Amino acid sequence: MLDNFKISLQYLLPKQCITKLAGWFANKKAGWLTQLAIKAFAKVYKVDMNEAKDPSFTAYATFNEFFVRPLKDDIRPIVNEAHQLALPADGTVSQLGAIREDQIIQAKGHYYTTEALLAGQYQLAEQFRDGQFITTYLSPRDYHRVHMPCDGVLKEMIYVPGDLFSVNPLTAANVPNLFARNERVICLFETAFGPMVQILVGATIVGSIETVWSGCVTPPREGIIKRWTYPAEGQEGVISLKKGEEMGRFKLGSTVINLFAANQIDFTNNLYSGSSTRMGAMMAQAITSEEPTVNTDEFMADESMN
Repeated sequence: MLDNFKISLQYLLPKQCITKLAGWFANKKAGWLTQLAIKAFAKVYKVDMNEAKDPSFTAYATFNEFFVRPLKDDIRPIVNEAHQLALPADGTVSQLGAIREDQIIQAKGHYYTTEALLAGQYQLAEQFRDGQFITTYLSPRDYHRVHMPCDGVLKEMIYVPGDLFSVNPLTAANVPNLFARNERVICLFETAFGPMVQILVGATIVGSIETVWSGCVTPPREGIIKRWTYPAEGQEGVISLKKGEEMGRFKLGSTVINLFAANQIDFTNNLYSGSSTRMGAMMAQAITSEEPTVNTDEFMADESMN
């Protein structure tokens, strides 16, 4: 009953206005009031400040500074073998596994298409047919910066306006096409493992989404799709990021989705729906055998329960 009420509120509340107001407050230097709010937030969500580069609450003049607090150096070791891919964020695996033709699982009984997720870019979506995906949920308590799973050269960035539903597990299990209808920033990289997409998904009270090469992408929320293309490797102005480097951040937690082409990577066996993630730990490895093993556990479990 309570869950149904929470879902109904997601449809009824003025999410854009709430998010705008939250973003305004989060960027204000309100002195003792900001400090009180940060301390209360950290207590409620059990934020581990011992991992922060500066663990003192007084080091953060605004909520936004606190949200994107950097971690201590070397507290998140990055897997260093060339064939290994690193987890992009602290959080929880929502779902992962095989893309069935163009179908991605959101939660039990809910699927969405790569084309819908990629804002109708059907040629781009085709590159990930029968590929692999992983969806990582960043809760309010988590470290809110997002890093590269592998070396990559940025080819394109697409801002897609949309709804601002919450992206917590309850909403993911009950709102159809959640990630394909929410605001998002799609980043396409060229990597040694083929094309890779890393998508930063917006949500209620996420004040902004930023990337390291462009700064704040949203807001403003102008209601139109925006697209940027970037120089190829070897050309002037190329944007090249190394594995483990920061590529973007949320001002409050949200969701990151990664897409990989078919027969390129295998997820590690210790990742499953609901498992915790730590940025830099091993996410996957390159497929080197002629008969690659595809992680389809989530889909098989889902099929067997229907």
